[in-house]
Amino acid sequence: MNVLTSLLLATMLLQRAAAPVAPPRPAAPAPQQPAPAPAAPASDAPTYQIGAGDMLKITTLDEPELTGNFRVDTDGSFTFPYLNRVSASGLTLAEVQDKIKKGLAEGYIRNPQVRVEIESYKSQSVMVGGEVRSPSKIQLQGTMTVLEALAQAGSPTTAASSEATIARKKPGSPDAEVIRVNWKNLQLGKGTDVVLMDGDILTVPKARMFYVAGQVRNSGTFVLEPGMTVQQAIALAGGLTERGSDRRISASRLVKGKLTDVGLKLEDKVEPDDVITIGQRLF
Repeated sequence: MNVLTSLLLATMLLQRAAAPVAPPRPAAPAPQQPAPAPAAPASDAPTYQIGAGDMLKITTLDEPELTGNFRVDTDGSFTFPYLNRVSASGLTLAEVQDKIKKGLAEGYIRNPQVRVEIESYKSQSVMVGGEVRSPSKIQLQGTMTVLEALAQAGSPTTAASSEATIARKKPGSPDAEVIRVNWKNLQLGKGTDVVLMDGDILTVPKARMFYVAGQVRNSGTFVLEPGMTVQQAIALAGGLTERGSDRRISASRLVKGKLTDVGLKLEDKVEPDDVITIGQRLF
């Protein structure tokens, strides 16, 4: 009886082992995520405003008679087919483009496709003067920064100050505001370059100088950078000699129209035309 039971169990196990095993069902693919939309290019520069003298290139799709170059006249407008005079002065390219599309859509063309570009700039300019190699009036080509304007003016001379000024008209006022820009720092990637506006006067003055004498390694005349301290001036002159004292510093300085000797500390500011003398240690 036990032998018969054992045979039956063995037969059942062999049948199970021989039965085909269904292959595992492949996992369903994960739903594909939509690709993110490309980011729109960012721009911190203000959009160029059209002015008298600018040449506009206007393209109207499938309408050759509405495609061509149109100059903005002195009154700030230009003549365009079907629309007569179109005012453009003070508007951006996108605003003029929308104005033309809207005008053509009102009884002339169904769903007009219009593109407006600048063919040539004539209306806006800046003056660049002072210690630059080619002082001149520069036409604004869209947006222009201080460094771009200086490059067009031939770059500053070796006698130029690191600080330039921008004289800019205040809206509704005869006065102008003055913006100070350290162009050398901008070249080093420090700070944000300034976008120029129509009518700006960019001036690079001649560098102010000072003199260091006495117990320093390299006496001489040096360019005065804005905010320079006595300690920085000494470093520019090669540092103190072995006998130099950082507690015996004086300067010959013009005070209220009189040449005066003043005592200085390391943290004091250097002034234009200072003649700084580093004294000798007593011991």
